[in-house]
Amino acid sequence: MIDLYYFPTPNTWKVSIMLEECGLDYRVIPINIGTGGQFDPDFLRICPNNRVPAIVDHDITGPAGQPLSLFESGAILVHLAEKTGRFLPAEPFARARVMQWLMFQMGGIGPMSGQVFHFGHYAAQKLPYAIERFTNELTRLWGVLDDQLEGEDWIANNAYSIADMSIWGWITLAEPLGQDLGAFTNLKRWFERMGERAAVQRGYQLQADTALTPGDIPDEAKRVLYTQKREDLPRRKQW
Repeated sequence: MIDLYYFPTPNTWKVSIMLEECGLDYRVIPINIGTGGQFDPDFLRICPNNRVPAIVDHDITGPAGQPLSLFESGAILVHLAEKTGRFLPAEPFARARVMQWLMFQMGGIGPMSGQVFHFGHYAAQKLPYAIERFTNELTRLWGVLDDQLEGEDWIANNAYSIADMSIWGWITLAEPLGQDLGAFTNLKRWFERMGERAAVQRGYQLQADTALTPGDIPDEAKRVLYTQKREDLPRRKQW
């Protein structure tokens, strides 16, 4: 059994989609970041970085008998792929190509999308330079994906993988991210194909099942989220 600590974000959707694709038994534990659930001491034991997603894999234990807890969505995807032998090739060449595009999402698509959201929607002071800079960079990254998908069905090795799962959720947010999906023909085709997969639909549906939505973040919670200082936050060691 795997516990998935969940709030509806693209990083969490990639994990719920992977769990569904692999047919793994899991239970959802909602973490409402709008009410400070990410600072609960029990959650901080699992994710000292107070971010979702995180998992506890009760099938794998450490030297003291503790279950495996993991945070960072990319690490979780790799763990689940290795656990099941699915969606991450064992052959070195193909595996490296999947890892390359997974890191492209982790280091590019995710952070740039976050900056667009922050400066374009959440920041009290709208800074045109910051909004333009991060929106343009995200557009460039979407163009890289569009070029990669020319003549291909999937992002790496022309085979469905954790690279695809890692990116799809971010593309669902095209409009608030200031992107015109219709301008990226190959990316749009890939996005629609992936959205037809039953496991993707189930993994994405969790936001309705938990009655949480990405907009459930009050102004006070946003202040805490975006002005965090180390000395202001509780800290706990992992298991």
